[in-house]
Amino acid sequence: MPAVKPPCKVLVSGANGYIAIWVVRALLEKGYSVRGTVRSEEKAAHLRQLFSSYGDKHEVVIVEDITKEGAFDEAVKGVDAIEHTASPFHMNADDPDELINPAVNGTVGILKSALKHGQSVKRIVVTSSGAAIQRDSPTPITVSELDWNEQCLEIVREKGRGAPAMMKYRASKTLAEKAAWEFWNQNKANVSWDLSVLNPPFVFGPAIHAVTTASSLNTSAMLFYNHVAHPNSSGATNEFLASTGTCWTDVRDLAGAHVLSLEKEAAGGERIIISAGNWKWQDFIDAANAISPPPKLATGGLPKGNPGAGTGHPSTVHLLYYETAKAARILGLKYRTITETTKDTLADYEAKGW
Repeated sequence: MPAVKPPCKVLVSGANGYIAIWVVRALLEKGYSVRGTVRSEEKAAHLRQLFSSYGDKHEVVIVEDITKEGAFDEAVKGVDAIEHTASPFHMNADDPDELINPAVNGTVGILKSALKHGQSVKRIVVTSSGAAIQRDSPTPITVSELDWNEQCLEIVREKGRGAPAMMKYRASKTLAEKAAWEFWNQNKANVSWDLSVLNPPFVFGPAIHAVTTASSLNTSAMLFYNHVAHPNSSGATNEFLASTGTCWTDVRDLAGAHVLSLEKEAAGGERIIISAGNWKWQDFIDAANAISPPPKLATGGLPKGNPGAGTGHPSTVHLLYYETAKAARILGLKYRTITETTKDTLADYEAKGW
């Protein structure tokens, strides 16, 4: 399919979310027009204010329930591309279907709407997750876009409500992405668009969505705040801080990848891992303590942990590695460092009075 270029119009679902709002900003800054969907007029207000300088190049429409049949039918009309980011990420689900149903139905629903009413659409980019690729292993493994997380599906099938919270979330992302590819493969002869899927691991970085307190941060950003901005890392032990961590990317780099995935013809039909590399909490803590002058946080100071006990320590083991050659080859993506992301995130907390 031909690549999409400015000033094309792009639909961004769940546009008020942590990742999606950065996608909206990145698109607008590149000269695209953006139509964002949110669940309520209340959620639309922040977007309209934040992007008011873009005038009629930015619009917000209400899609109250993304799981309803035809929810996106009107929203997809007249757009050239779609960035689908709306999907729940939290650790509070009792029944796995609380996560699985909105993730799967929201993703398939927007593809169905594009099939019926998206005659001008050339590309759809779906935000999946490293959760749909990775698996837990007692020894280090490297995974690529050829891998699927069948492990979480087996655990959720066996344990149901008793499955670990993270496994329920991983199952929702795996099943939603599988459903997207299945739908596209069944209908690709009848549509004007192709599909691209991005698979990021943990996403960190500053927040520009509507958050009034740190307690209202999304899951990954809340973990960062708790472990990196609190003097005692919210009670975490030094051993935990030195040994806990997997792979990550900066939210702004992920937003940039979304734009590039529209513009690069070769991204069509591909799932692409977006990962800056490995981390332990101690790495971010050490980066925070190296900032000069130190950030002034309402938490009262930074944690120390055990300095130097993170990734660079000889005893540190990373159990998961992502193969990222495809993102480099197709998107030419460059990543922010742990130092850059930590500095910018703590400056964001300081500006917010946290």
